[in-house]
Amino acid sequence: MTSSVEEAARTILCTSKQTRFDIKNPVYQELDIEGLHITVTSSNSGGKIASKGKGKARSEGLEILVNASLKLKAGTHYALVGRNGTGKSSILKAIAQKLIPGIPIRTRISILQQTSSDSTDISSDEAKPSTTFNSNLSVLEYVIDKATSRSEIQHEIDVLSKGIDTPDSTLSPLRALRQVQHERMKKELFELDKDARLRSGTRGMAARKALIAFEKKIVEFTEKLQQKDEEISDEVVQEETHAASDLLAELQSQLEPTRIADIETKARNILSGLGFPKTHLEKPVSTLSGGWQMRTNLAGVLLQPTDILILDEPTNFLDLLGIIWLQKFLTQLCESSPNPPTVVLVSHDRDFINAICQELIILRDQELTYFKGDLTSYDTSIRSKKLYLGRMRDAQEKQKAHMLQTIQQNIKQGKAAGDENKLRQAKSRQRKLDDRMGMEKSATGGRFKLNRDLEGWHLTSRAGIDVPVDERGVSIILPDAPDLRFPGPLVSLERVTFKYSMSKKSAPPLPAVLQDVDLTIHMGDRIGIVGLNGCGKSTLIKLLTDTTKPTKGTVTSHPRLRLGYYSQHTVENLQALGRSTPDITALALLTQDVSAELDEGELRGLLGSLGLPGRTASDVPITKLSGGQLVRLALARLLWKCPQLLVLDEITTHLDFHTVTALADALSTWNGAILIVSHDRFLIRRVIQNEKDREADDEGDGSEDEEAEEARRRVVYLMKGGALKVLERGVAQFEESLEKKVDKLMVS
Repeated sequence: MTSSVEEAARTILCTSKQTRFDIKNPVYQELDIEGLHITVTSSNSGGKIASKGKGKARSEGLEILVNASLKLKAGTHYALVGRNGTGKSSILKAIAQKLIPGIPIRTRISILQQTSSDSTDISSDEAKPSTTFNSNLSVLEYVIDKATSRSEIQHEIDVLSKGIDTPDSTLSPLRALRQVQHERMKKELFELDKDARLRSGTRGMAARKALIAFEKKIVEFTEKLQQKDEEISDEVVQEETHAASDLLAELQSQLEPTRIADIETKARNILSGLGFPKTHLEKPVSTLSGGWQMRTNLAGVLLQPTDILILDEPTNFLDLLGIIWLQKFLTQLCESSPNPPTVVLVSHDRDFINAICQELIILRDQELTYFKGDLTSYDTSIRSKKLYLGRMRDAQEKQKAHMLQTIQQNIKQGKAAGDENKLRQAKSRQRKLDDRMGMEKSATGGRFKLNRDLEGWHLTSRAGIDVPVDERGVSIILPDAPDLRFPGPLVSLERVTFKYSMSKKSAPPLPAVLQDVDLTIHMGDRIGIVGLNGCGKSTLIKLLTDTTKPTKGTVTSHPRLRLGYYSQHTVENLQALGRSTPDITALALLTQDVSAELDEGELRGLLGSLGLPGRTASDVPITKLSGGQLVRLALARLLWKCPQLLVLDEITTHLDFHTVTALADALSTWNGAILIVSHDRFLIRRVIQNEKDREADDEGDGSEDEEAEEARRRVVYLMKGGALKVLERGVAQFEESLEKKVDKLMVS
């Protein structure tokens, strides 16, 4: 087994209730696990904690689930929803590596991890490929190998072929067979050891007995492996030579050309849908950038036959064409197979979740709750529930106040007049006030019934009215942009053309990346730019931020312009800075940037307004911050200068959907100008096109702020062929054109 799997088994500790029933034929696409506890411990102390009891280990780690229920129905698509740093990736890893007691060993689980496989830190959101890539394999070979385990099968074929075809002695086939069997037994031993450590009670005892028996079997086989030639009888040699030939034929049938050809066709289709040009398919995987390596991983996962498919941020590094193709591919999984896999995904893209998922798994307060529907209906349901329960609570508080006043009056009158009826009436009302106030209806809408709707022992006969509260800390406040002393455009591009210079004079001229581009940005404008990867968006941003000069045309900016630029590589740059300076914190880094222009209180206020409060800003090194927290730090480094123009390139990549919503709301009301380059359709609609939820609109007061928002200039541009084209219907127009293109890809 790989060291990453062993590391996860040491650092992710899982316990759960186990069924008493012996299920002979489980449905591998389903999970039904009660009483689930998951604790993540430090990898540095994993070896020490492994020797302690699980109760002791839990007290020394970070609990991410406590007495939770994990329920997955066969063929259903789920979205796991929760804030950054709550442990979503660790839960997915625990499922994928079958660390949770109750997951059948034979369940096939495929996972695309957002983080590197050697990291089990739940606060880490680094977008790294989860597999160490073989530098000798091309993209196509790697994807086929990952889906078919071709390299493992080929290794066994090579060992057996060497023993059978080129025997150094008559015992060579026997030695080769025993080597292959020994390697397989070591893998089986790891699974049995993991199963024995996870189970308890009668099944735990049975698992430990099976492990001890298998360990004895391995010891006996090791002695058999080390037998001398003269100790092996002719009958054994003949029997195992035939067994080696049969196993070789079986392995070769798994790699027969017709089967591999079908898999290769599917692999090419998936890679094409994810945006790989044909020229990239033969490139070594190790020469690709991190984004292309992640796409290669995704293609390998999608090609694998599986029972449960787990995708952790699959839309990272995909353009909108790839995202829409992936939507349709996952949707067709339900229709193309009689036993489709169960899909569990984590994504910051609200539109992607709404298009794919049938149910939500909400991770909050170390519990898992379930909602049938998408994010939009979930938000609507929460708002309605808050409104309904809030009104019920207010009405009941008024009723309580009235009853309390009546009780006091009855007691006073009863004591004054010696009226026992008044005193009994006051006592009866007091019992009702103490025992019968709370929920009047059950979750299904019927009348509340104690023995049905409130399990266990309680001090009252009614459940309390718990009004849902918003997620704490999901708020971003942007400081206002200062006014310009005199009017004028912030940035203006006039007839701008850009070409890369040729390395050799004899080489043919390179085509223009940008051709005769005109763009003007004024104070308060909202500009969105969409387009496929490689269409020139990054080059346009470099011209706007004055990091590249145009080949032709002019780029002018306002003399008093302060510009804030968020690059799509900002988080990776901060992570590299953290590795080079391990002890630096967010507050220390921001203090270096401001050069004493702001005091510590002002810096803490800025970081706190962006979601990095208190000790998180001053004590936690940036290497320990999640991707979402690093995005907030990057925003603080831009906003302390009070810019009038924000240029944001793929800012939502490392954020959870709660933070994306908070950021969109903050940007929507900011008084400066904003240019956004993003594949996130929700962000473009909310910030650039000013589209909001109906319920949110109903809650607003709708006065001067709305008039100011309507007065803003709002434009969504499509970058294609080096030119900018205005999309009259916004990002929906671009999405419709891509859906037609994806339909053609799926048919072909």
